[in-house]
Amino acid sequence: MKHYLHSAEEVFQEVQSSPEGISESTAQQRLEENGKNKLKEAKKKSIISRFVDQLKDPMIIILIVAAVISAVTEYFESSASGGRFFPTDTVIILAVVIINAVLGVVQESKAEAAIEALQEMSAATSKVIRGGKLLSVRSEDLVVGDVVVLEAGDAVPADCRIFESASMKIEEAALTGESVPVGKIISVLNGGEKDEVALGDRKNMAYMGSTVVFGRGKAVVVATGMDTEMGKIADALAKAEDGETPLQKKLNQLSKVLTWLVLGICIFIFAFQVISTKLGGNAISFDLVLASFMTAVSLAVAAIPEGLAAVVTVVLSIGVTNMSKKNAIIRKLTAVETLGCAQIICSDKTGTLTQNKMTVVDHYGEDEVLIAKAMALCCDAEFDDKGEVKGEPTEAALVSYADSLGYNKNDLVDDAPRIGEAPFDSGRKMMSTVHQTAEGIVQYTKGAPDVILGKCTHALVDGEIVPFTDELKSKALKDNKRMADKALRVLAVSMRKYDVAPTDFVPESLEKDLIFIGLTGMIDPVRPEVKDAIVECRRAGITPIMITGDHKDTAVAIAMELGIITDPSHAITGAELNEISDEDFAEKVTQYQVYARVQPEHKTRIVNAWKARGMITAMTGDGVNDAPSIKSADIGIGMGITGTDVTKNVADMVLADDNFATIVGAVSEGRRIYDNIRKAIQFLLGSNLSEVLSIFIASIMSFTILKPVHLLFINLVTDCFPALALGFEKPESDIMDRKPRKSTDGIFSGGLGIDCAYQGILVTLLTLAAFFIGEFLETGHWQFTHIANCEEGMTMAFLTMSMCEIFHSFNMRSQRGSVLRMSFGEKSHNAFLYIAMVASLVLTTTIIEVPFLAEAFGFVNLDIRAYLISIALAFSIIPIVEIIKAFQRAAAKKKAA
Repeated sequence: MKHYLHSAEEVFQEVQSSPEGISESTAQQRLEENGKNKLKEAKKKSIISRFVDQLKDPMIIILIVAAVISAVTEYFESSASGGRFFPTDTVIILAVVIINAVLGVVQESKAEAAIEALQEMSAATSKVIRGGKLLSVRSEDLVVGDVVVLEAGDAVPADCRIFESASMKIEEAALTGESVPVGKIISVLNGGEKDEVALGDRKNMAYMGSTVVFGRGKAVVVATGMDTEMGKIADALAKAEDGETPLQKKLNQLSKVLTWLVLGICIFIFAFQVISTKLGGNAISFDLVLASFMTAVSLAVAAIPEGLAAVVTVVLSIGVTNMSKKNAIIRKLTAVETLGCAQIICSDKTGTLTQNKMTVVDHYGEDEVLIAKAMALCCDAEFDDKGEVKGEPTEAALVSYADSLGYNKNDLVDDAPRIGEAPFDSGRKMMSTVHQTAEGIVQYTKGAPDVILGKCTHALVDGEIVPFTDELKSKALKDNKRMADKALRVLAVSMRKYDVAPTDFVPESLEKDLIFIGLTGMIDPVRPEVKDAIVECRRAGITPIMITGDHKDTAVAIAMELGIITDPSHAITGAELNEISDEDFAEKVTQYQVYARVQPEHKTRIVNAWKARGMITAMTGDGVNDAPSIKSADIGIGMGITGTDVTKNVADMVLADDNFATIVGAVSEGRRIYDNIRKAIQFLLGSNLSEVLSIFIASIMSFTILKPVHLLFINLVTDCFPALALGFEKPESDIMDRKPRKSTDGIFSGGLGIDCAYQGILVTLLTLAAFFIGEFLETGHWQFTHIANCEEGMTMAFLTMSMCEIFHSFNMRSQRGSVLRMSFGEKSHNAFLYIAMVASLVLTTTIIEVPFLAEAFGFVNLDIRAYLISIALAFSIIPIVEIIKAFQRAAAKKKAA
């Protein structure tokens, strides 16, 4: 039943109730049959389930496989030597896996706890008439047929058909996006040819999620819980699918590549050694197979960046912490990165771009003070005990307007108490109040300009009351149009003087022979910081889109003021959008940046149209009507203060200060995080490539340059510290001058793959050089064929590779920028990187110089000469890469020219 198309009597009959309400027994029965009046909550995952989800990542799976392989290798090795079996490498790898998973689970749990702290129960109790008695009932216990009493300030607890209304106005911005409260009526609506009325125009209905701001009324509940309009929207959220973020996709692709690479390397080297032994005429023994297998495992360990998963998680966590300090709560670790590459930001207008607070911004009339005083007295809004204005938003704006000129409403009332009134009526479109003043009896009448002007016979000009000529009326109408063209809501105010107080306060007696005073224009003003945020978005290559349930003229005016559009032709209404097919809209979506009078399904359609064009799309909003599109967007941004529970629950990020400008900081932080993750990936993969090449070349030449345990130490200790330190890098100076990344860009885009390759080769050459120098120092001659396993060469190679990667991490502070310029010029030092360098140097030196550790790792103590040679070789990576970067910058500059 479409309750808004039927009379109150028919609705009562349908729900088997009456104006006296239902009985307690009936209410209890219906509650048991239909359930609580609340929205279904999404089932939360258990801690174990979340932990398992963390282990499903391909990179983590690779680490677990590596742990198993290491355990098997160490078992055979200990069996062959007769030593005690203890899987040291396996324990280390599994520790990394567990720490990474725990970090992810803890972060998700902390984010959810923060969201729960933001949520507040609305309409916890309701005034209900049951059995003819007024009761206070928990809102969740309401049932269909209950009669609720609504007053200003009450949250509407369920969907209701109104049957009594005394100038009642309801704020429905959270549901429809309309910033101006809707005046409610009790009569039957006309559904037109299609027998349908838009949600925002159903004036005889009150919906869950809205708030009464003026007047009072009674209504009968026709839908509760998931059957309400809010429930239908919440139910639609389940149909919107969660997709992978760009970073997740890239890391999954990288994991797959590494998986096949590791398998290929292991099979190749194992087969190569076995076949070369066979071709050399030697028998294939178990020891040979085991040795070949261990070499293959060494390559596998070298190829897998064991610390990558942990580094990515920690870098993202650092970003989340930074965001929380800037009033943004991240619910998913990768969400902040997604925002960093957003190309489209779709935002609701009311409360997000604007303040959701009507404000007088213009006026017409020679006596502004009189205009303000008259408007303030001729309204029911007033200051409460806390000094805040309470009442219908339009009238609250008038009281604030007078207060801004130094006239407090309470003082005005003391000086001119109200002695009579003709309340506002939507049919008359005006209201009148009569006051006792020191000068006599004065009546003020305010309302729609066309109506007020028609009632005026005189006007106030130069302090004198003169006839309201056609010329004066034309001037007033001209200014009315001027303000209306700026999408201002215009009200007129007039006065009438009496020698004695009138005895009849009916509108017909009061509202005639009025004296025109002036006009006021008001609007829901933009947030002052949003304009700069829009400029910043444009500079960063991001297109802002306004989506609102408000009228087109208002939306266009706000959008043009903010710089979202420059021409009204870039705006379209929901009704016009309905006439465009999905196929045509996908082609035309770039033409529109403002959408007015839209329904929730329009918002989702807009988001999907942009996504279909391959654009990374973000959606901000606070109302229930934003929730489906927030869910469908690549990243949903909810509002923490004014946002509804439904919206905050589906958002990827919640702005604790409801500030659109906070998004600018989030974009910068997201880009910084992605940059730093790329730096960590480049560093780790370049390092692992050098290990793979070193082991591969040594295997081909039949000598051991590094053992699996050496590689694990480098990967998990030497590499992890600087990789983590790179996560603390500050944003580069041009980070918000770049265009957003394309969703198709791979991790290795922008020459990162080539950089990894040449830098890995450089470290390999320096490591091999250290080994051969060590062999020369030990044997006294150079040997490049039939090389024996040399402990000093292996120790120098280990020290060189470890410190080379430490020094190389400084090169990674920028892919193309000079590390010298960054350190001593435009950018401050990264203290964490220096700490990582010192820590790694100390740890590396310790396992070489402390006897029992050196013995465990198979090292020998190095003299000062060998030690300094290794450090010098390692440090040379900085000037070499600096020279290559200089050539790369010159080539890029020449290409740009």
